[in-house]
Amino acid sequence: MTEPTETARPPMRWLDDIEVGFAWEGRPIAMDEAAIIAFAKLYDPQPMHIDPEAAAKGRFGTVIASGWQVAALVMRDYVETSPFGDLELLGLGLDDLAWSEAVRPGDTLVARREIVEARPSRSKPDRGVVRIAVTVTNQHDRTVMRYVNAIQMFRKPE
Repeated sequence: MTEPTETARPPMRWLDDIEVGFAWEGRPIAMDEAAIIAFAKLYDPQPMHIDPEAAAKGRFGTVIASGWQVAALVMRDYVETSPFGDLELLGLGLDDLAWSEAVRPGDTLVARREIVEARPSRSKPDRGVVRIAVTVTNQHDRTVMRYVNAIQMFRKPE
């Protein structure tokens, strides 16, 4: 699992600065067996996630990461690589969350994000909603997770 690194934050970008089609990639996320097991013991203690012997006899042939761990790591990557600077963002929900391939120890994941909608709120003129399509792939360029995230973003103060 990738440890956090300190990097300079980009300047703040507001709803008014957002363009549909803008896309960015996160940093590589290395998946480590010990971290996969540790996360799963706390949050998703199924044998395929926590028991290498049981997992070896199962349909995947090895321990696999919990989808929730992948989602949490992608969230952390989003915060660390966000092109919006320190602008406070509030998650409003996820649509179409899907885990399409198992994540194994040794895999390296990358999240690609693209703005698919940016609109001002009709009831709160100081903010709006941005929808971001997220696709997470492994080192073989195979999709392992995807979803669309809706976030609340503030407009530039007058």
